[in-house]
Amino acid sequence: MQKLLTQIKGDRAIWAIATLLAIFSFLPVYSAASNLAYTGGTGNTFSYFVKHFMHLLLGFSIMYGVHKVPYRYFRGLSMIMLPIVVVLLLVTLLQGTTIEGANASRWIKIPIVNMSFQTSTLAAVVLMVYVARYLSKIKDKVVSFNETIIPLWAPVFLILILILPANFSTTAIIFTMIMMLAFIGGYPIKYLLIIIGTGLVALTMFILVAKAFPDAMPNRVDTWMSRIENFSNGEDTEADYQIEKAKIAIASGGIQGVGPGKSRQKNFLPQSSSDFIFAIIIEEYGLIGGLFLLVLYSWLLFRIVIVSQKADTIFGKLLVLGVGLPIVFQALINMAVAVELFPVTGQTLPLISSGGTSIWMTCLAIGIILSVSAKRQEIKSKEDLENDNPLDILSEAI
Repeated sequence: MQKLLTQIKGDRAIWAIATLLAIFSFLPVYSAASNLAYTGGTGNTFSYFVKHFMHLLLGFSIMYGVHKVPYRYFRGLSMIMLPIVVVLLLVTLLQGTTIEGANASRWIKIPIVNMSFQTSTLAAVVLMVYVARYLSKIKDKVVSFNETIIPLWAPVFLILILILPANFSTTAIIFTMIMMLAFIGGYPIKYLLIIIGTGLVALTMFILVAKAFPDAMPNRVDTWMSRIENFSNGEDTEADYQIEKAKIAIASGGIQGVGPGKSRQKNFLPQSSSDFIFAIIIEEYGLIGGLFLLVLYSWLLFRIVIVSQKADTIFGKLLVLGVGLPIVFQALINMAVAVELFPVTGQTLPLISSGGTSIWMTCLAIGIILSVSAKRQEIKSKEDLENDNPLDILSEAI
């Protein structure tokens, strides 16, 4: 164990937060999966526990492997991965819209291993790295808007357009995070306003086309549009079934909760082990459990900012914020959906919800952050070694 710990580099607090979230996830996932096991499976809940464990094991393996890679390599890797991601999104968009009767327009089937993979989550990480790379290149330089259209905004809008038909919430999150990163990276505000305006116009045009030609668009368009309409109306309808059950679960939890594994709403709430797992956590662990998670994600945000501030290059600073802030932002959105502060988005709770793609991409992002942190530790160790005066060391020994 000691030998393994010596191989772990980077911010130890982030390692601890990720581990705590992963450990905590087992009980609510195992509890919520009992409904899935008996309604759509063989009744074996332990298989869901093992599956979640394997997802986390692979995720932490990705995190460990990525944090060993010098973060400067991610500059070039983002350029290589960008066209690959575009191809994957195109394949995902063009493939069948159902898998086993369920909508699967956000997923792609991986041959041989027979697994599904959500390509938009990989695209989000790659795109954030790419944007951080470009912003670091133009930092403190005077650039015109036209200079940035092709190298920066064309890839951004291309990927967002490919994600939008099937996944509006992910598109909105990525766009918001890119705007925030561009602002932090010093991109001119007047140009950002142009991009935001262009994005709103493009979204409006897309909605109008979807309304005019409903048969030509994936059925996910109607889904996310109806969710937004139901949320804005403020009226309880059959479409609000999920959120109503989530609110009942939260109200039942009280301060201390009903106890681990004793949730009742998990038997009625769809996606109880993924999208709405926060409601199950509060029902079983009460307000205390909910606040515990909120503290962990807030602590993660704090450490992300610290690592960014201590990074040795502009690219390192922007890279940490680019891949780190979406993790916390996604967690807050998931929690907000459960208490009806946001319309239903389908966003999972990072490192808590079941689902391999979400866990793996979150671990990939954390691994990148740890890589930046590890480089800073390496530089600090060299500086401390160089500052050690041999005469002082000899005098202390005597």
